[in-house]
Amino acid sequence: MKLLANPVVLIALGLIMGVGTSVGVVWTAAKPLVEEAAAKREKKSKPEKPEQPWDFWTIEIEGLASELKEQKASLKQREDAVALRETRLESEQKELTKTRQQIESLRNEIGEKMIEVKADEAKNLKTLSNTFRNLSPKAAVSILAEMDQLTVVKVLSLMKTDEVSALFEEMGKSPDPTVVKRAALLSERMRLLRAARTAATP
Repeated sequence: MKLLANPVVLIALGLIMGVGTSVGVVWTAAKPLVEEAAAKREKKSKPEKPEQPWDFWTIEIEGLASELKEQKASLKQREDAVALRETRLESEQKELTKTRQQIESLRNEIGEKMIEVKADEAKNLKTLSNTFRNLSPKAAVSILAEMDQLTVVKVLSLMKTDEVSALFEEMGKSPDPTVVKRAALLSERMRLLRAARTAATP
């Protein structure tokens, strides 16, 4: 009790109690801040997981995702179909080009053959015209009657005018009206042929 009566002891006790109270008040106020800082430090040390946005719309989002997957699958099928069609078209194009080349080759070959045929035909027609020159008009007309009209016109076109006139004169003497009519048709064809040659000559 004597110690408590000592002023120095009382002052010391007052200081101790004042400091303790201050520390207690400060600690009480600072404790939430310290805990919050510790929580933030712990949160930073751990990887953050993003929160799911629109948690209330999860079913709709899943439906959209499913629809997008279906559309993607459908587009993939279309792309595959288009790729297959392009491959087929490319193959058909190559086949068409090959066929076109074959046709062009055949056309050239036929053209060459036609030139050869025309050359041979011209040679044969000249031979026939020379043969008819050496025949009498009566014999020549009897042979011409068995030939087709176009060939006769070609042969006559290679003969001289007086030789052709003699043949027409002989045909005009025939008692058969078909022979006379044939002579008129041949004459008309000869006229048209000469007119065409004149027009073609520059």
